[in-house]
Amino acid sequence: MPEIAPRPAAFFDRDGVLNQDVGYAYRPDQIVWVDGAIDAVRRLNRAGYLVFVVTNQSGVARGLYDSGDVEDLHRWMAVRLAEHGATVDDWRYCPYHPDHRPERFAAYADWRKPAPGMLVDLMRRWPVRRAGSFLIGDRDSDMAAAAAAGIAGHHYGGGDLDAFVARLIAAEPAGISGAGGEETGS
Repeated sequence: MPEIAPRPAAFFDRDGVLNQDVGYAYRPDQIVWVDGAIDAVRRLNRAGYLVFVVTNQSGVARGLYDSGDVEDLHRWMAVRLAEHGATVDDWRYCPYHPDHRPERFAAYADWRKPAPGMLVDLMRRWPVRRAGSFLIGDRDSDMAAAAAAGIAGHHYGGGDLDAFVARLIAAEPAGISGAGGEETGS
């Protein structure tokens, strides 16, 4: 089997970036896509980026829902995206929270943003080229995780996510920019 050439990746936070943050979403009826979210994922697919979702899900540690609920929701989201020709290549979530039974999910402590564990795990498992890769998030913890993983972080403050992504990749048309912790807003 031929080796796959490394490509830049786009990492998305979930709640507040791809879908409206309603607090502890774990069911399809709680998902309201952010304007332009599906188009943004499709745009990145067509531009040759790997696309990933990295999301803290402390609702699992808090006992509000379980890991199966998160995985079911991600499968549902993947189907909705596919209906529009968009694909998330892989999903990561962190069930750990230091204030809620931390021993239960201690193995995932370094996955909880601002730690870079979810990003690093994806970079190990996929042919990710750090140069040109970036994370789009809505919190300081997202920006810190991106910086710790050695990629750019872009703060999404609302609006049309597809237009936001279009501006990002227009500025780096070949996906070859260097890493950093830069922050851009809309």
